[in-house]
Amino acid sequence: MGPIAANGILHADAETAGQDIALLGQGIEGRPVIVMGAGTVGLMTALFARHCHAADIIVADPSPFRRAKAEAMGFEAMSEEQVSAHAKRSWHHGGSDRGADFVFQTRAHSKSLDTALKALRPQGTVIDLAFYQDGAKALRLGEEFHHNGLNIRCAQINRVPRGLSHRWDRRRLARETIVMLQRKGSLILEHMITDIIPFDDGAKFLNDLSSRRRDFIQVVFKADV
Repeated sequence: MGPIAANGILHADAETAGQDIALLGQGIEGRPVIVMGAGTVGLMTALFARHCHAADIIVADPSPFRRAKAEAMGFEAMSEEQVSAHAKRSWHHGGSDRGADFVFQTRAHSKSLDTALKALRPQGTVIDLAFYQDGAKALRLGEEFHHNGLNIRCAQINRVPRGLSHRWDRRRLARETIVMLQRKGSLILEHMITDIIPFDDGAKFLNDLSSRRRDFIQVVFKADV
């Protein structure tokens, strides 16, 4: 999951620096950002944003359980209903220029993408790491999108930003992940791995998971070798 999150950060860098990216995260350093979703990818992205010295980081998620995990990791967390108004109220850049520079959208819900756009400052960018299997029926590209000149940048792991593949391949993203894990790995172990299941109990656990929705973030199956 680390390289997926690192690639999202790299796409934000490309929005501000084009192909002239020397350090991962140089595009978000000193900038306020939002992460939509407190699942594994969302929390990894938030950790990268902290590692890269973003000025302010807010994690938004509808689940109280996941918001509590984000808060335990030291992030400000709130619901999606709160986050866009908070961004416009708290982050002033002069005149009517308010909101987040970047929103990293990691939830597979088009309503979350719509909320992410509302939280941006004019000409801000949503870095979209999600995948909408059912389309994007809740997305409304109306007056706010056009009048504020907003951007949506797809940041799937199968490609890095255009023109950067010769310098920022998956191996380099993996190296950046290792560096981040060396500094923040204890938080992942303590808060993000919510279930450790014996391998032989895996089928039973997955059946239970599919039959009744329960709170979790990352599940690890433990094998005795």
